[in-house]
Amino acid sequence: MTAVARFDLKLDAEEKDLLSRAASLMGTTMAGFVRSAAKEKAQTLLEQESRATLSKRGFLAFNAAIHGAFSPNPALQRALVAAAKVKRA
Repeated sequence: MTAVARFDLKLDAEEKDLLSRAASLMGTTMAGFVRSAAKEKAQTLLEQESRATLSKRGFLAFNAAIHGAFSPNPALQRALVAAAKVKRA
């Protein structure tokens, strides 16, 4: 891996000891452990934030809206008529 950026982190002695012991258990360096844990946490957070979550009531309302009868507004009706004319030509 080519280093392209540096990130310094200050820890108190207790935090450093905790990370050092965990890194040893994983068979890696503290830097490798912190990098891996931070990346995993960031990916999880970003994945969660990219999803829309709804309550049961909200889901039912959304589902009804997308599966319900649709009636185009006047502008869309005109566009559909115009598109049909172009298609026939």
